[in-house]
Amino acid sequence: MIYVFRRAVFVVATVAWIASAAVAAPGKLTYQDKAMGTSVSVWFWTDKEADAAKAAEAMFGEMKRLDKEMTTWLPDSDLSRINTAAGVKPVVVSDETITVIQRAIDVSKRSNGVFDITVQAFHGLWKFDEDMDGSLPDQDEVKKRLALIGWKDIVVNPAKKTVFLKRKGMAITLGGIAKGYAVDKCVTLLKAKGFTDFMVQAGGDMYVAGSKGADPWVVGIRDPRGPKDSMFAVAPIKDHSFSTSGDYERGFVKDGVRYHHILDPHTGQPAHASRSVTIRAKDAFTADAWSKVLFIDGWEEGLKIIKDNKLDDFEVVWVDDQNKVHTTAGIDKDLKRLKDPTPGI
Repeated sequence: MIYVFRRAVFVVATVAWIASAAVAAPGKLTYQDKAMGTSVSVWFWTDKEADAAKAAEAMFGEMKRLDKEMTTWLPDSDLSRINTAAGVKPVVVSDETITVIQRAIDVSKRSNGVFDITVQAFHGLWKFDEDMDGSLPDQDEVKKRLALIGWKDIVVNPAKKTVFLKRKGMAITLGGIAKGYAVDKCVTLLKAKGFTDFMVQAGGDMYVAGSKGADPWVVGIRDPRGPKDSMFAVAPIKDHSFSTSGDYERGFVKDGVRYHHILDPHTGQPAHASRSVTIRAKDAFTADAWSKVLFIDGWEEGLKIIKDNKLDDFEVVWVDDQNKVHTTAGIDKDLKRLKDPTPGI
């Protein structure tokens, strides 16, 4: 007897074999989309393909919903309305926008302002988005806009659900923290739909849940100066975030210097203490913001920050400005180094 199954022809001999073949074995299913200015992916380890497809669609919808609230690219988003009303009046926003801004302010306070969402004031000077043309800003103008930087001038009123920027010309961006929040929201959504073994990634922010059968999920750390798909280290991850900030995604090299989108709010210049920072933490919300802090400060100061802030369940891999790899003790034992990071500017 001949059966056609997914365009393949199988000659079967027994009814028992047919019955067992009817139940697909669990495997990896991958779905991709775009949101928050980056690629968004989800990988499932399951035998429920139809359910996974529906869950992925719901997840992408959730990511795009949050994007509409927290983007600076839409004129009617929460952030755009806050920025337009800077120095004029408080603006009513969603509970979620309040949550993310409050978390950003907390990280700013604990990092002595190394993380500061008011860096949006530099937008239009540094060109690292669709406008990237390799040009450098007028440094006198950069210095002028430094006067508009200051997380302490963000006023949040949770009771009234308002956000107010004290001075005209101020502006905020959640580009350094919102993707982590969105990833965690998507993880909650997928778990509520019954999935336990999956990975969610939005740009450099990832959460890994469960495993792929008997084996752990294994994720890689990109070689900052190697080809796009080149990894210098890998590690097994379960029920943790694994997020990377690097100087290679949005930037360019000019006159022997690399310029990129991770700005030090104290100087208005691209930070140069690190080439990449990867964090393993309990959630992506935590990892997303702190990866920027540890990137800007570098590994030596970063270790002090981790200790001073008692960042529990928090591990880091740095590639510093000299292309040297540094790690915290907790992740070093799990990290498999495949090669040294590629040298280069």
